[in-house]
Amino acid sequence: MNFLILDGNSIINRAFYGIKLLSTRDGRYTNAIYGFMNILFKLEEETKPDCVAVTFDLKAPTFRHKMYELYKAGRKPMPSELAEQMPVIKEILTSLGYKIVTKEGFEADDIIGTLAYHCPKENNCYIATGDRDSLQLVNENVKVLLAATKMGRPETTVYDIDKVKEVYGVEPDRLRDIKALMGDASDNIPGVAGVGKKTAEELVVNFGSIDNIYENLDTLDIRQTVKDKLLKDKDSAFLSYKLGTIDKNAPVDTDIESYRKGEPDTQKAFEILSSLEMYKIIEKLGLKPGAAVVPNTQTAKSETEIKENATVNDIQKAALSDKILSFVPEFEGDGIKRVCVIDKNCLFVISDKDEILKLAEIINNPDIKIYTHNSKPVYTFYRANGAELQKIDFDSMLAAYLLNPSEKEYSLSRLHAEYKIPVPDSEDALIKDSAGFDVLCQRLSTELERLDETKLFDEIEMPLSKVLSSMESCGVAVDREGIVEFNEKITAELSDIESRIYLLAGEQFNINSPKQLGEILFVKLGIPTKKKTKTGFSTNAEVLEGLADDYEIVRDILKFRTYAKLKSTYCDGLLTKISEDGRIHSSFNQTETRTGRISSTEPNLQNIPVRTELGREMRKFFVAKDGYTLVDADYSQIELRVLADIADDKNMIDAFNSDVDIHTVTASQVFNIPTEAVTSLLRTRAKAVNFGIVYGIGAFSLGKDIGVTRKEADKYIKDYLHHYSGVDSYMQSIVEKGRKDGYVSTLFGRRRYLPEITASNGMLRSFGERVARNMPIQGTAADIIKIAMIRVYNRLEAEKLDAKLILQVHDELIVEAREDIAEQVKELVCEEMENACQMKVRLVSDAHIGRTWYLAKG
Repeated sequence: MNFLILDGNSIINRAFYGIKLLSTRDGRYTNAIYGFMNILFKLEEETKPDCVAVTFDLKAPTFRHKMYELYKAGRKPMPSELAEQMPVIKEILTSLGYKIVTKEGFEADDIIGTLAYHCPKENNCYIATGDRDSLQLVNENVKVLLAATKMGRPETTVYDIDKVKEVYGVEPDRLRDIKALMGDASDNIPGVAGVGKKTAEELVVNFGSIDNIYENLDTLDIRQTVKDKLLKDKDSAFLSYKLGTIDKNAPVDTDIESYRKGEPDTQKAFEILSSLEMYKIIEKLGLKPGAAVVPNTQTAKSETEIKENATVNDIQKAALSDKILSFVPEFEGDGIKRVCVIDKNCLFVISDKDEILKLAEIINNPDIKIYTHNSKPVYTFYRANGAELQKIDFDSMLAAYLLNPSEKEYSLSRLHAEYKIPVPDSEDALIKDSAGFDVLCQRLSTELERLDETKLFDEIEMPLSKVLSSMESCGVAVDREGIVEFNEKITAELSDIESRIYLLAGEQFNINSPKQLGEILFVKLGIPTKKKTKTGFSTNAEVLEGLADDYEIVRDILKFRTYAKLKSTYCDGLLTKISEDGRIHSSFNQTETRTGRISSTEPNLQNIPVRTELGREMRKFFVAKDGYTLVDADYSQIELRVLADIADDKNMIDAFNSDVDIHTVTASQVFNIPTEAVTSLLRTRAKAVNFGIVYGIGAFSLGKDIGVTRKEADKYIKDYLHHYSGVDSYMQSIVEKGRKDGYVSTLFGRRRYLPEITASNGMLRSFGERVARNMPIQGTAADIIKIAMIRVYNRLEAEKLDAKLILQVHDELIVEAREDIAEQVKELVCEEMENACQMKVRLVSDAHIGRTWYLAKG
């Protein structure tokens, strides 16, 4: 029989500190619970226990406090973020049938020691803990699984008798003697003053127990200074021995059979975990809401039926009584393998591709509301097969994203768990996902309305899905030969830089190895560095950029990294993404960022380098097809304009609406000089302050960015906020609002939840405050560009112009238009962008035309 004993306090502490703070939308912290459960899963997988006991400390004093009133004195109180998770993990464990053991007057260590000591020798006892004190309990049938959490992943090291001897050089029981001599700062066990870990271990390894050491102290071959210390603190040593000895006779039930898991309350466990948004844990445990049975044969109409190999005619007869068509697609590659259409009393499964395509007739009926999950690839599938869809009214994935933008994925199985939708016991995932789909959509719709996000959903996210599908289908043409030539040029330059680096270093080495590079720069060449990590010298960009002005080899290394990145990511990478039609079809993700910005993958076109001329050259390889040209329109300083509006700052609003250069005006006001006296340097500094304010920049970072002292930068920020008092007021009020409400929102009602803003950890709290300040600005700008995309797309369609919106990169839209209508399209794009939103500040776009993205950028 295998008996697993968990040190609850120790493991939840390890989990809490090993995983970054996680929280629910309403601000309840969950990282410790999440980590604890994953450690438990891993332990059970490793030990295959028949019985499990979970021990916890109680707040009441123990016998050790009575023995030594300073025991554990000075220990910091448990962080509030962890304290709130303690009762919840106990509730979860109890609901899952685990036995929790506590005893007033005794620590969890003593309960563990008692259970392990009374575990029959023929059984295997495993102690799971992050506390090395339990190593003293190791014997022939007791092993300690020392738990740790690294990078959010649980790890354990198994300690048996041999492992303890290997690490400490003594039998497990002698670890108490080592602790008695060296003491324990964390528990405030005094030990012998002046005797550290190394000396304590040497004494016990060489001379045995403290009884033996003190009995033979006069004759022991040790330094006199050590003897003096031992003599002086003899009483302290023996007190420490008692304090550090785990009691093996705590008054708890020692019958192992008592710790077999009981019958779990699966519904309660599901409700707790789903309220904590722990859907991966729910999935691992196989929990599900309520009970729903969907038979595999057609039965009475009062029950849900499944009709396989259904046709559109079947659906038209039975499923459209409410003028609603709800369907769940099963995707396979770029296509749709099956579709399940949901009716009140029947699930219609369509497997024939022609029948799936015929669904377009119903979908395009303007009198019928269309509900689905993940609409973008649905649009793409029908378009690719010659059946363009006009609209989809409701996408459960997009609705779920608006309601909870922090999640990583929005599968139907996860959403059913989150919204407690009963699902059937079926091995067919499509049937399982479809059975509760109507109810899910109703819940999501109700939540959108409750949070006042329905308009955002209906007017921005839903129509945008169709726009993004069109952009993906169109793709952008690329100059393959140009990329190949550029790649060859980069490769040759890389080789030259590499040779120069080796010459300056005096030897060849792996330039991409931080360890080898650090040794060359800071040991062999003696370049001074102030930053060293646990694994060696830091060679990150910040360190090297600080040295570049003074050392040629450092400048070459930075250049090498730039060229290597260009080659691997943007030359080699782009070449692999070119489709047979000569175009790159990037995937635009609508549900990835918390601010609402669109991201792209395969490839990530948002990250095409533009800061250097060499990087900007990559734009030359994005081209228009023959007979067409590119129209590139970019919003002018949209985030600053949004800031002016949200902050209602009169000075900034007047500056923008007067068509003056905002950075020059800012420089004039901050530095108290006439606008005509503003130099290029002062404008650059003002520009850094303008954009830095949006991102909550501090004096230290600003000073570093513009090359001034922290004191000077601090004055710039203060002067800026003095002149733009509306911005100053906004920065303060929005943080208070975020702290009070638990979220901030954009002008269009998009929310971002901010559990970090009330964290006890100062760095985390500061992060939450920065997000509170910049999310409404960044998110509003993201909403505006989305509106502009929809307007441009609809206008091009309505006027039947031979032009397609093909790219969106940050605040920039790119349209591929027939050459003879390029000017018309340019005016259209600017008009729609500038009228996307009515604010106190006018929106301004700047547009250019060119055969390549590089030329169209202007």
